[in-house]
Parts: sequence; structure tokens; C-alpha cells
Amino acid sequence: MQETWRWFGPNDAISLQSIQQAGASGIVSSLSEIPTGEAWPVEAITDRKKTIEDAGLSWSVIESIPVHNDIKTRSRDFQNKIENYKISIKNVGEAGISFVCYNFMPVVDWTRTNLNYTLPNASQALRFEMTDFVAYDVYILKRENAAENYEHKLLEKAKVRLDAMSTSEKQRLEKNIIAGLPGGEGSYNRESIRIAIEEFIVLGVNGLRKNLFMFLQEVVPVAEASGVKLCIHPDDPPFSLFGLPRVVSTADDARELLQAVPSSSNGLTLCTGSYGARGDNDLIKMVEEFGPSIHFVHLRNVKREQDGSFYESNHLDGDNDMIGLIDALLNEEQRRKRKGETHCNIPMRPDHGHLMAAEENNADVKPGYSYIGRLKGLAELRGVIFALSAQR
Repeated sequence: MQETWRWFGPNDAISLQSIQQAGASGIVSSLSEIPTGEAWPVEAITDRKKTIEDAGLSWSVIESIPVHNDIKTRSRDFQNKIENYKISIKNVGEAGISFVCYNFMPVVDWTRTNLNYTLPNASQALRFEMTDFVAYDVYILKRENAAENYEHKLLEKAKVRLDAMSTSEKQRLEKNIIAGLPGGEGSYNRESIRIAIEEFIVLGVNGLRKNLFMFLQEVVPVAEASGVKLCIHPDDPPFSLFGLPRVVSTADDARELLQAVPSSSNGLTLCTGSYGARGDNDLIKMVEEFGPSIHFVHLRNVKREQDGSFYESNHLDGDNDMIGLIDALLNEEQRRKRKGETHCNIPMRPDHGHLMAAEENNADVKPGYSYIGRLKGLAELRGVIFALSAQR
């Protein structure tokens, strides 16, 4: 597998040299300065690519070219934004970059309620706490009919939790949920998020899935012609938030997507922490079934709780069988090599990492993207890959 690292561009506090010293050879990055919905100029792509290559690294995966909400709802100026997306893909291919990760999550991108969940060793992890989320949705945001989406016991528990929150805790919870996390697609205030939520609720699961497939029917042929492989990131978390539809949460969702637009350019990002936040997703079986369509991998682990809550654990210490999963991915790489396929080595990155004492007072550290935490994760994953490869 190719070891890659998420880099947020020239303003990232973590330098390309530091990434190279971590042992990664590939960069996962984006042109986040370009507004969502606008076309990426080829000059901007090649300039960023040159910066990365001058540091002795390769721009392995674009994560991501965001999909505008107009495209997801097929409303307003959606057709022009799809045309811009096609231009971006064409320009990416012209620049020689093969993989583009994207998502089709409605309104909110990856979501956590606590960015500083303290673990027994005093390091800090990202956490999604269902009670806190319900407290925000029902009692702070006061979304219309929100209570209908939750069981009575959970509502009672959420009300107790709300009453125990200080004003600063409520403000921090709201910021965590709607103000945008690293790599996300922007932020909302209460009024704007209510409007956006309602638009997608009316659309429903079938409507959102139909719009995703129609989008792919337009952009996948451009990706094929440009030598680019699209790889969709799953919903994070992989269940409904705010009553919103979700269409990339399960193996069934992945299967439908691949069948809807059959092409090697229509593929998956296997995020083990996102799919793995559901106990009914068997990650190893998903690799065995969807292996040829897995173009990119996020390796992280979670500890799940019964009500849907979870926190991000050490990479090798969670509810997902990381060793078995990596073994299945290495099997897929061997299959590709036997077939003489290109892109045999799947790009992977250590997704997220714990915030440890050496960095906890560093204001430049992005939630989930500490240097030392990811370095620890990469080293652990590298050891597993090395050991399993030696057995082959």
C-alpha cells in the first residue's frame, strides 16, 4: 500500500518536510481556496503539484473536489456546477493525478460532538455522542419535528444533558456540529442550517440517491476519458443526522452505486472509521466484494456504543479488525498484480490521530489532524503491513 498523508496546503502548520520524515511518500490534498462549485484551473493544480513534488513527494489523491449542494438537490444553478466539476476532473487528469475522493453527504460533512474527548492516558480523541447531538438538534437548534426522529428515552436523556450544560458548553457543541471541521465544506448558522436541512428532508433517500446517480452518469465518462478514478467517501457517521437522508452508509449502498454506473472510474473510498461506526458493516467482506473498486483507503478505528455513539480509538485497538482488514487489502493488491493491472498499490492514509501532551497547547493543530497522533498511527499500520507482507 502507498503511505499517504493529509496535507491542507501551504498554510498547513505541518510541513511537507515533516510529512516526508514521517515516512509517507504520497500527499492527499485539495485546493480548498477555490469556492465549492467553481472549476479548478489547470494552472492552480499544476502549481500545487509542483510544490509537492519539489519536496520529494507525489500528489497521490485529491481529497476532495467538493460537490455543491445545488448538485445534490439538482436545484438552482446545478447544471452549470456539474459542468464546472467536469472541467475540474479534466484538468486534474491533464495534470496527471489519478484519484479524486469526494462525498455526497447532505448539509453537514463529517460530524463530531466532542473534539477533545479525554482517554484514560489523558490524550484526546474525537467523539460523536448521540445524547449531545439530540440535545442540540431538539432543544438548541429546535428543528421542526426533530423529536419525531428519536425515541422517548433518548429525548429524556438529552433534556437532562441539556440542563446540565453551561452556556459555553452549548456554544462549543454548536460550533463543533455546524461551524465546519477540517476538510469539510463550509459552515452554517442556525437559520441557514434549518433551511438547508428542510430542503434535503423533502428530497428523501430515494431522491438523494437518484441525484447522486444522475451526477455520476454525467461526470464518470469525463473521468474515464481523463484517466481519473472517482472514489466516494462514505457518510460520517453512517446514519441519519437531523433527519437527513444518507445514501453511502452500508454495503448495500455501495453495491447500488457501483451497479448504477459500472465503470472503473466509479469507485469507493474505504473509510474504515466511517463504515466501521456501524456494527452491521463487515469491512473485510466489503473488501472482498468491492476490492477492484476500492481506489483509496482511510485507516482509523472506533469504539462503538449501543446508541450510535462512538469515539476514535487507537488505530489497532477498536471494534474493527484492522489486521484482518489490511490483510484483505493486501490480497486485493496481489490480485491486481497477478492481473497486470495499473494502480496495484492502494493509497492509504492514517486517518485522524489522538492529540497528545506534546501538542495539546498548540493552537495550530486541527481537530483529528495532530502530527504526533497520526505519526503514531502510521507507524502502527506500517508495522502491520510489513509483518503481513513478510508472510506472503
